[in-house]
Amino acid sequence: MMGKLRSVAIDCPDPRALAGFYAELLGLPLVEEDSDGNEWVVLGGPVGQQPRLAFQQAPDLLPPAWPDPARPQQFHLDVTVDDIEVAEKAALALGARRLPGEGEGFRVYADPVGHPFCLCWD
Repeated sequence: MMGKLRSVAIDCPDPRALAGFYAELLGLPLVEEDSDGNEWVVLGGPVGQQPRLAFQQAPDLLPPAWPDPARPQQFHLDVTVDDIEVAEKAALALGARRLPGEGEGFRVYADPVGHPFCLCWD
């Protein structure tokens, strides 16, 4: 092994706002930010202890338009939930929106900036 994953960084126009969405969705605490939270915010735990999500400012971000191949998803997160109906209502209340696509254990959504993610259940 050459290294360990430190964090996954997500481009967005407003790091603090999108970090707030994911903090509520995933129950992750804010652990790091730049002096004013406008350029860099990190959720998770101490480095090396658990997955971390970082949000970095990209004011000219052209968000994905999944499933449009001209503006692909670039990445997505799979989030495991116990009850899809309860989780969907909560995600939509936080600012997510449903996207086309679902299967026998997942539904597709976009975060408030447009990044796709899936709510998955067993």
